[in-house]
Amino acid sequence: MIDLNTTSSEIKNLELLAKQVVEGFITGIHKSPFHGFSVEFSEHKLYNKGESTRHIDWKLFAKTEKLYIKKYEEETNLRCHIIIDNSASMHYPIVKSQSIDNLNKIGFSVVAAASLMEILKKQRDAVGLSIYSDSYEYYAPEKGSERHRKMLLNQLDNLLVSTSKATTETYQYLREIAENIHRRSLIFLFTDMLQTTKNEEELFDALRHLKFNKHEVILFHTYDKKTELLFDFDNTPKNFVDIETGEEINLHPDNIQKEYTELSSLFFKNLKNKCLQYKIDYIPVDINEGYDKILTTYIVSRQKKMK
Repeated sequence: MIDLNTTSSEIKNLELLAKQVVEGFITGIHKSPFHGFSVEFSEHKLYNKGESTRHIDWKLFAKTEKLYIKKYEEETNLRCHIIIDNSASMHYPIVKSQSIDNLNKIGFSVVAAASLMEILKKQRDAVGLSIYSDSYEYYAPEKGSERHRKMLLNQLDNLLVSTSKATTETYQYLREIAENIHRRSLIFLFTDMLQTTKNEEELFDALRHLKFNKHEVILFHTYDKKTELLFDFDNTPKNFVDIETGEEINLHPDNIQKEYTELSSLFFKNLKNKCLQYKIDYIPVDINEGYDKILTTYIVSRQKKMK
């Protein structure tokens, strides 16, 4: 693995950072129990009897004595769609500028999405992007061209320097996004699952709606474990402000830490159980733990789909 904590400078080149993340991941895979997974694009497929011999690679046959057919760029293996929640709560913790060792939830999601796009490029898989908050901010369909990928990277770059005061009801936009994804795809959703609605059923009905057309849905539940799950603050009087509603409360963290942690753990457990019920892959990701879990999830899902 490469050390991504060697600099505290701003992220000036998202594409280069994504390449470093993927290269470190691939190096780690080759030294791990996952070494059997292919993370390099195979430009050939085995020739099957009865297929046209037009695209057989005879040079490769001379080396291997096996018949392979060349695969071309338009022969996309998989279609993926990345969805990012850009509501105000995703801009927690507040940071002056996004750097690799000082990211908030939206910054982490952006780097994760760019890293997924980098490994998708290696596999020549098509990728699309949706961004939402209190509106459906951006949509691009799944394509595999380099020009398309650059356009998506530009959108992700914009998120790194943006701020948001928008609330969101995720369920409203997941339905709209689902209507745009017509062909069977692998869907990655980055969200902290924090909403003002009390109706969880509406949210999970929307998630279930994403599974129409036999899509596979992976929910990356993005959170800051130290503060949002463990409520780990020094015990001095603090003013806590809800980043979406503006509601405020003054308290000593130690006075509520135990109760808060229990309720947060229950929230996570319920999310996991609901996703299991609706056959959605639930992956909790702490923004301080890096990107291996996200990239491994893609590799495992891709291996299943390509069998």
